[in-house]
Amino acid sequence: MSTSRTSSGHQPGRRRDARGLRVIVTGASGTFGRAISARLAGLGAHVIGLDLAPRADDPVQVLACDITDDAGVPDAVAAAIAELGGLDLLINNAGVGGPAPAELPPGAEVRRQLDINLLGAWRVTAACVDALVQSRGRVVMLSSRMAVMQLPLAAAYGASKRALVAYADALRLEIGTHVTVTCVYPSAVRSPIHDSTAAAGLSLEGMSSYEPLEGVVDTVMRAALGRARRDLATTRRGAVELFLARHLPSVTDRIIARTLSGRVRSGAFDGAELAAGVVARHAPKP
Repeated sequence: MSTSRTSSGHQPGRRRDARGLRVIVTGASGTFGRAISARLAGLGAHVIGLDLAPRADDPVQVLACDITDDAGVPDAVAAAIAELGGLDLLINNAGVGGPAPAELPPGAEVRRQLDINLLGAWRVTAACVDALVQSRGRVVMLSSRMAVMQLPLAAAYGASKRALVAYADALRLEIGTHVTVTCVYPSAVRSPIHDSTAAAGLSLEGMSSYEPLEGVVDTVMRAALGRARRDLATTRRGAVELFLARHLPSVTDRIIARTLSGRVRSGAFDGAELAAGVVARHAPKP
């Protein structure tokens, strides 16, 4: 068990020393989670991960936890906090994607994404609040550029990430006197999260620019250790996109719609059952 810390997460202008910092990372066995956990552990933090399927080669200790389990989450979080001796930082990283056109009724895939991306983070955070208030700690939410700039054919992911930001805003209002709450907005990073969408024939290659994983991890470190921030984009381009999406949404809508039309005309979605409506509406008029 690590020794307790008394350092506050509310020290404007100062970068926190990661040594001895007590951290929980969700989705710790995935692409983002492994990289974030390894970086923090390398800086001297005490990190325990939570993941549905821990791996033998995880860079930190990872406890098995299904974040969709109302009863199981508090037990897993309590075990992690007991092992750490408290909690200074929670990184809500766990998330899934998948095909979900907005024009179709919500089914199991939509419910899965909402349950993991939104309610999973909510469950874990609620179980951590008391410990974070006691340490005056921080919460970092891994949201997405799609929280403000929705892409077509992936409505559930964008909706879940936008709702996650709304949850973070409410949390900040309730516990912000004691706990810093920051949302980080990555764009697209090549990882298995895109596999199911590609398998359904709905790959958004060409709809979004990929960014390096390292840049996302760097931004998470800024949120975790730097001065308190409400929102952080992971690239300069991402910051511009967030600004445009928030202040000139009609401009971003036109850009995305034009890009989608080009993708459809190129045959990118031919044969994809879930995109049949989009393809039909973009077909040349007889």
